[in-house]
Amino acid sequence: MNGEEFGRSVVSEEDWSLHRKGHEDQQRHLDKVRDAIRKNLPDLISEENIVMSDGRKVVKIPIRSLDEYKIRYNHSKSQHVGQGKGDSKVGDVLGKDGSGQGQGGKQAGDAPGQDVYEAEVSVAELEEALFQEMELPNLERKEQEDIVTDHITFNDIRKKGLIGNIDKKRTILSALKRNSIGGQKSIAPISNDDLRFKTWDEVKRPESKAVVIAMMDTSASMGTFEKYIARSFFFWLVRFLRTKYQSVEIEFISHQTEAKVVTEEEFFTKAESGGTRCSSAYRLALELIEQKYSPNRFNIYPFHFSDGENLTSDNKECLRLIDELLAMSRMFGYGEVNEHSRYSTLLSAYRSIDDPKFRHYVLKEKSDVYHALKGFFKAGEAVGG
Repeated sequence: MNGEEFGRSVVSEEDWSLHRKGHEDQQRHLDKVRDAIRKNLPDLISEENIVMSDGRKVVKIPIRSLDEYKIRYNHSKSQHVGQGKGDSKVGDVLGKDGSGQGQGGKQAGDAPGQDVYEAEVSVAELEEALFQEMELPNLERKEQEDIVTDHITFNDIRKKGLIGNIDKKRTILSALKRNSIGGQKSIAPISNDDLRFKTWDEVKRPESKAVVIAMMDTSASMGTFEKYIARSFFFWLVRFLRTKYQSVEIEFISHQTEAKVVTEEEFFTKAESGGTRCSSAYRLALELIEQKYSPNRFNIYPFHFSDGENLTSDNKECLRLIDELLAMSRMFGYGEVNEHSRYSTLLSAYRSIDDPKFRHYVLKEKSDVYHALKGFFKAGEAVGG
């Protein structure tokens, strides 16, 4: 491009409303996708191809077509209304009544249809919609030093620094200015004196430490559906904590008659059997707190999921241990997977707990995972002192 072309302005005769229209259509599409995510969120987050994956999957959601009215050309040259020869006469059969009687067919519907297509939605988009109204309840400041977060603030420009932190824009401007003074209207050459580097400060801010103790019943009474629902809840719980909080620890406990601390992978994949003694999980949680998570330094959140089929003689011990956990926790959450609304001795015993920090939720279908998450982590709601 020469100097004359560089200074020349070209005025387009195109209809610029078409450019705006494309942007508006794109925005309408994004709004439709967000609306579809919001309406389908309870079903989307319990999709098996997400929960049983590494979290990098996508799901497809139905969205009404965004097509607008337009002229469609009849390339096939077939005849339509008003294109006949006009030679019909009285008595000719023009159409059937659609009743299908005696023809073995089905009656045609009379409702207008809608064009629907599927849009792919990533896990990140689901997280954004799900987590925006969730928070750890009753989180309070604990005794601790400031935590260095992974955020930095660029606050100065200097002539010396690491080459990876070079400020290209300011370096080019400096070279242009220096070369112009010397009568040379170009960027090159760039001297060492032209180089400009960004400097920054690490942002330190106090954050409240917290630990979530995830306990799951893996006994024989926990069938495929029960385990899937429990794992679905904990899948989103873990992602929620790691997305929104810098300093939250997570401990995983699985139990049948005996409880043990397991890895995250074992928690989500390992199947067990045997009887059920829920008190074993609570006792192990108390041991972890005593050994690693002092209530003076940590906000403590135990969560337990079971089908409620506990050894009846163990329920009294469970109540005693829950009282101990509540005394040092910000909230205790109990989720019971009970698809057929059967009688549960464990939940019957827990209904006697009179403490605002104790929350429970009964999950009967996949979409209840969403409602349980919203119930346990309702933003801006305290759950007791």
